[in-house]
Amino acid sequence: MSEFADQLVKIDDYRWKIPKSAKSGMRVDGIIYADEKLLKDIFQDKALEQVANVAFLPGIVKASMAMPDIHWGYGFPIGGVAATDVENGGVVSPGGVGFDIGCGIRLMRTNFRYEDIKVKIRDLTYALFNNVPSGIGSQGDIKVSEKEESQIMLKGSKWAVSKGYGVEADLEATEENGAIAGADPSCVSDRAYERGKKQSGTLGSGNHFLEIQEVETIYDAETADAFGISKGMITIMIHSGSRGFGYQVCDDYVKGMISCLQKYGISVPDRQLACAPVDSPEAKSYLGAMRAAANYAWNNRQCLMHLVRMTFEKFFAMSWQKMGMDLVYDVAHNIAKLEKHKISGKEKMLCVHRKGATRAFPPGHPELSARYQQTGQPVIIPGDMGRNSYLLVGTEKAAETFYSTCHGAGRVKSRTAAAKAFNAVKLVSDLEKKGIFVKATGRATIVEEAPLAYKDVNDVVNVVHNAGISKKVCRMRPLGVVKG
Repeated sequence: MSEFADQLVKIDDYRWKIPKSAKSGMRVDGIIYADEKLLKDIFQDKALEQVANVAFLPGIVKASMAMPDIHWGYGFPIGGVAATDVENGGVVSPGGVGFDIGCGIRLMRTNFRYEDIKVKIRDLTYALFNNVPSGIGSQGDIKVSEKEESQIMLKGSKWAVSKGYGVEADLEATEENGAIAGADPSCVSDRAYERGKKQSGTLGSGNHFLEIQEVETIYDAETADAFGISKGMITIMIHSGSRGFGYQVCDDYVKGMISCLQKYGISVPDRQLACAPVDSPEAKSYLGAMRAAANYAWNNRQCLMHLVRMTFEKFFAMSWQKMGMDLVYDVAHNIAKLEKHKISGKEKMLCVHRKGATRAFPPGHPELSARYQQTGQPVIIPGDMGRNSYLLVGTEKAAETFYSTCHGAGRVKSRTAAAKAFNAVKLVSDLEKKGIFVKATGRATIVEEAPLAYKDVNDVVNVVHNAGISKKVCRMRPLGVVKG
């Protein structure tokens, strides 16, 4: 049981506060988005302690926040959101982004209905598994030179499109148009370069996946229609990140930034929260490398989408354009970004850390492309492989969370605990009885990713919807799952 369980103050049915008086040194309160049901899971690990620890960061404004999918992470909890005031000593912390820099989710629509392909789901799932490299250390056919790799770091998805792995419309449907400015390849280590050379267009391991889905429920018909989504439609979801490249970037800077604590007189209760002022040389170097990794991740998902399209083309003997395989949106959920937000009525430049949290801009936000100005930003929330995933949309109320919402279901069992609790053969059999076909590189991944190792994403999404920080558009159910 968390040491902060008894100190939580209920704000309303979906928000709880850890007062800054709960731990000496907290600069702001902690705010947790959850209902009473989800709190029981949150109490099981030390994630609330991490929410309190993040509140120590110099320059932090408003609150140290946690989404309902919160669980224990490195320094920051996964599901954590924190913003620091750049002009008033605000810091950036690699632990506030995490090791899989730029990890995110991509949703594609198709013209297929469930009835059209229901007898082909198993074969289509196996085709995707055979054509998309997955698993630990997996390598793809898209191998690049060091010069090309530098271009990926700078151009992100635009590099893939320039090589014929997509079209311009894909960039319009991607956060930052697929490439965040300010990436600096010179800030990336040789080891990270080496790890990234052979991993573009690879899914990776763990909770990364490709999923064939059916849209089963529409909540907001007008917005769904604007996004090109309808009930019964087949959609494809891709969840992946920056692979070993991003992991190495984080590893390099987590170690290197520890010395900044003494150099800049920063006191934090956990060395995993090592950080540096945003305007310092160390922070500028980290941000340059982090943006390079984020661009690598966007390019990776663009390449993965290309492989999915090519697989469908071969399988159905039809062009992807004729199949309507358009990108709805791609958004990262492990990143730190410099954004303007209002604090006490004044516009401030903040360094917003979203670690296991999804950006959720409202209608009319200046950073959204013209395609989403009327609707607001699509928000994609995957669940586990046995339940549901969601498409939501950003809201103005999300200003209270720096326009942030949850990113998934959130684990309730560690990978080790899940491996002990579940049997792979039975799990695959049980999923098939529900009409869900799973293909993975090994049994270990299947049991580690068992549905009951996660919170129920329906509960998580209901919290952010009812709290008003994002709004449900539609719900999908899994049909075919490729796991790394």
